[in-house]
Amino acid sequence: MPSSPASEERRCHRRQSSAKRERQYEHIKESLEERGTGEDEAEKIAARTVNKERARAGEARQSSRSSTEDISSGRRGGLRSHRGSGGRTRDQLYNEARRKNVKGRSKMTKAELERAVGR
Repeated sequence: MPSSPASEERRCHRRQSSAKRERQYEHIKESLEERGTGEDEAEKIAARTVNKERARAGEARQSSRSSTEDISSGRRGGLRSHRGSGGRTRDQLYNEARRKNVKGRSKMTKAELERAVGR
């Protein structure tokens, strides 16, 4: 079966990356597949995550401001991977309320935002 240009690009990227980043990519991809994500989507997510980590570590030639200044993917995943005692952050709830055009959202508490977005 011929490979798509995107999968060929990912293979080229992996050849150029360090052993650590290769292990990271495989770990993320396998974890996603175990959770039911399709192989193509798992490859895309794993590649994006590894690329962001490379940018944060200064290993990439180019990097976006969000890649270098945003919360790290490992920390973000830990914050969002469960609903735990606190659930989603107020900012996450606020952004969802904004997407749903909830009126008065800027003055709402976290509990009020949770009720307003209905989850």
